[in-house]
Amino acid sequence: MRIAQLANFVGPTSGGMRTAVTALGHGYRDLGARRLLIVPGPTDAREDDDAGTIVRLRAPQVGGGYRLIVEPWRITEALEAFAPTALEFHDKATLLPISRWARRRGVPTTLVSHERLDDMLALRTGLVLGSRASIAVLNRMLVRSVDRVVVTSRYAEAEFRSSARGAGCPVVRVPLGVDLQRFAPSAWTPSPLLRLVHVGRLSREKSPHLAVATAVELHRRGVPVRLDVYGTGPHRDELVDLAGDAPVRFHGHLDDRAELARRIAEADIALSVCPGETFGLAVLEALACGTPVLTADRGGARELIDRTCGGWAAPDPTALADGVLALAARLSPLLREAARVRAQAYPWSATAAHLLELHAAAVAAADTAA
Repeated sequence: MRIAQLANFVGPTSGGMRTAVTALGHGYRDLGARRLLIVPGPTDAREDDDAGTIVRLRAPQVGGGYRLIVEPWRITEALEAFAPTALEFHDKATLLPISRWARRRGVPTTLVSHERLDDMLALRTGLVLGSRASIAVLNRMLVRSVDRVVVTSRYAEAEFRSSARGAGCPVVRVPLGVDLQRFAPSAWTPSPLLRLVHVGRLSREKSPHLAVATAVELHRRGVPVRLDVYGTGPHRDELVDLAGDAPVRFHGHLDDRAELARRIAEADIALSVCPGETFGLAVLEALACGTPVLTADRGGARELIDRTCGGWAAPDPTALADGVLALAARLSPLLREAARVRAQAYPWSATAAHLLELHAAAVAAADTAA
């Protein structure tokens, strides 16, 4: 099996998708498949890593440090040389012209959806009806351009339900995973100070404002609390202003993932409260560290949490503050052990195996049809 992954994700804060694509590459290798990854870069380059081959294509910056492949026909040169048996898209728009190349050659295509665009754009812009109408048009085009769509949660699946049914495009739910070795429990001791942590991009569609506002509300109530925020993004200054004199510390992006895991493990509760999250890699990473999670009462992240490992509340600072206090009242070593057990149900090896099975079945069907 030769799998080509296409991703237009090179940027300063594309950590979630980068983590997923990298982990899948290693999983495919462990299962005996060959993997080619094509991404944008400052110059043309080719390198081999322990998961396969990475081809970087020269691409311009399009804002915020991101790069975007704007000449998709250049991708086909790398694909022709690799001769993939399956094609895996990690991009919902800019790389879709490649699907026509794949269909002409009988190469099955799978779109892995990493975000629910209708709710993400609504959170970013506040234009609920306008954004959903335009995204519906895009989704109808997507399901007619690929052979199947992979989503990571029931919440994410809902975005494609009607358009995929009309196009006869299968939608398959495959949860993502977590690195259980890197994210693991370490020393934790109870403290009179309620230690909260939030990890994620500091942009409106990720709802960091809710996490900060929750800490502010707890501080206003006189709760001895501290929130440590890890991540960067365009709304950092807004969040600093929102925090005011509340004990919120902004640490920026932490490159050392082992150190990040240690700091998450030291916290009492992780806040991952975005109501538009399609899965919640940060949720799994916190659970793997043994740290219970409070999340919003809707969205994909909510599907990862049950009473054994965390809690949930309406995406409102007052309700979330109440949720934090309710979860804090249950803090114990047993709760933290249960959080780790919950994360252990989501190893990356299971995600890679499920996707590889989908690719193999699609290849077999294409061979039969030919």
